[in-house]
Amino acid sequence: MSTYSSLSVYKASYDFLIQMVAMTRNFDREYKFTLGEDIKKETMEMIKNIYRANGSINKKQLIEVARENIEMIRLDLRMLQDFKQLNLRKFVFLNEKVEVISKQLVAWKNSSK
Repeated sequence: MSTYSSLSVYKASYDFLIQMVAMTRNFDREYKFTLGEDIKKETMEMIKNIYRANGSINKKQLIEVARENIEMIRLDLRMLQDFKQLNLRKFVFLNEKVEVISKQLVAWKNSSK
C-alpha cells in the first residue's frame, strides 16, 4: 500500500483545493461564504475519503463517497459560473481539474478488488 500523499488522485485533489482557496478570495461576499465554503468543505471531505480509502480493505465504498463529493463540487462550480463568480476561462479550467479527479477515482474504483 502506498502512502496517501503519493497517490495521483490525492495530489490532484489537494491542488484543486489550493486553487479554490485562492479563487474564493475574489468572489462576492454572498458567494464566498456559501458556495465557496461549500466547495472547500466538500473538497476537504473528498480528500479525507481518499485517505480513508487508501488504508481500507473496502475501498470501493469510500471511493464511491469520494465520487459523490466530486459531483457535488461540479454542481457548485456550475452555480458559481451561473452567478457570474467564475468567468468562462476559470470555469473550464476548474472543470478540467474536476474531470481529471473524477476519472482517477473511477479508475481506482475499477482496479480495486
